[in-house]
Amino acid sequence: MSITKIINSASSETSTTYNWIFEKISSSGLSDNIVNILSTTILLVAAAILLFVVDYVTRKILRTVFTKIIEKSAATWDDYFLKNKVIKHLSHLIPLLIAKVILPDIFIGFPSFTIVLSKFLSILLIITVLAMIVGVLKTGRDILSGSKAFVDKPVDSYLQVIQIFLYFICGTLIFSVLTGNSPWSFLVSLGAASAILMLVFKDTILGFVASIQVSANDSVRVGDWIEMAKYGADGDVLQINLNNVRIQNFDKTIVTIPTYTLLSDSFRNYRGMQQAGGRQIKRAINIKISTIRYLNDAEIAELSKIQLLAPFIAERQQEIIEFNKKNNTDASVLVNGRRMTNIGLFRAYIERFAESNPKIHNKMTMMVRQLAPTEHGLPLELYMFTSSTEWVFFENAMADVFDHLFAAIKYFNLEIFESPASDDIRKFLPELYSAPKSVSTPAENTSE
Repeated sequence: MSITKIINSASSETSTTYNWIFEKISSSGLSDNIVNILSTTILLVAAAILLFVVDYVTRKILRTVFTKIIEKSAATWDDYFLKNKVIKHLSHLIPLLIAKVILPDIFIGFPSFTIVLSKFLSILLIITVLAMIVGVLKTGRDILSGSKAFVDKPVDSYLQVIQIFLYFICGTLIFSVLTGNSPWSFLVSLGAASAILMLVFKDTILGFVASIQVSANDSVRVGDWIEMAKYGADGDVLQINLNNVRIQNFDKTIVTIPTYTLLSDSFRNYRGMQQAGGRQIKRAINIKISTIRYLNDAEIAELSKIQLLAPFIAERQQEIIEFNKKNNTDASVLVNGRRMTNIGLFRAYIERFAESNPKIHNKMTMMVRQLAPTEHGLPLELYMFTSSTEWVFFENAMADVFDHLFAAIKYFNLEIFESPASDDIRKFLPELYSAPKSVSTPAENTSE
């Protein structure tokens, strides 16, 4: 027997049951209105229990069957059907179809309510079918995303386009159910009014589309720290609504930007940094190039007293000795072979100091690199991350690192480049300030 016959049979049985209950209660002498209400209530409770049992049993059967199939299958793609709730939405269809048929017969004495209930159930059916189709599409997306052929393809974009089309169809069908008109009449009316709607509600429509895209892509959330230099926004997102986004800058000012600019303009979201648990330090120390040189044995021995550097120096010395010996290097000229330099040891010291610093994240990228020399010296850039993203912690950790390095650099006979100040000029050109100036008169300059 088909599902349609079963449902129709249930409908006829419901009508017969209603008449039987109505007759039994009528025999007690109550008025027809009260009998009608009591009969409907009894049938409604029975129908609710029946639908709950059918829904529960259907879900259990479908889930059990599909789970066994998935367990026996060696493939992984069928797992996505459970993940995307396809089975769950499918199991709701049978109870909804039964309810769509039998509930109008239960409320046979309430024709106005029956019409409203029938429309409500039709809308639920449309939404359930839509949810099931979307689940199937998401399953297809997950399967394709795991395929090498589609790993670099914008599968999500294709899915979003199909979803928007399905949502539009769903909205059209719901409108048709509510108004009782054909979906085509709605589409014709919508086409005629589209020009006026686009003109009057341009910002609202753009904001609506942007809100859907932002939500679907999870590009911005309330509480995210974002930066949009074009609009002077650099702070936490307070609110995202249909027309605008409110952002509180770190100076406590509020910036309001249109929602659609989140799609039309670029912005920086620091959520990834906050979730990663580390905040980037990227700052350089400009070394005075004239102070960079080779180290002699006495200086190397002195630097070996630095505990963080001692193992590195011992290993590097052995490596240099073996290299120079193997290549018969003439040690009388320093540029021959390999030698330790003060800048090289200072760079190694910074790396080891950062590795031993609990405020520096040792699971993230950590390096000290030389940038291109400039008129301000040789930039030695520190590239690393703090162990916390909290602003005050970050600033204090970075200041502690550079405070230490500024004080430690003199042990390596290096100098930090800085532009000369007025005191420096007085030091090197004392005659400009100490030597008396002779003032000649016009008479003294006249020859006799």
